[in-house]
Amino acid sequence: MKKAVFSMETFTCPSCVKKIEQTVGKATGVNEVKVLFNSGRVRVEFDETKISAETLQDMIVRLGYPVLSKKVS
Repeated sequence: MKKAVFSMETFTCPSCVKKIEQTVGKATGVNEVKVLFNSGRVRVEFDETKISAETLQDMIVRLGYPVLSKKVS
């Protein structure tokens, strides 16, 4: 399993959190999604053989949330 942290601007409402967690959480290969509301970060634990960090980032961006940076470990 890999972990990715996507840094974004701060979220403005709880519905943003729910939207990201539900959409990204349904993707094949995603084990866990946690949106850190106050810090503007999204942490995703995923199976790199099934989905890439780039695909996860694209999913978040398509939802309307620009990603400022990403760190994968």
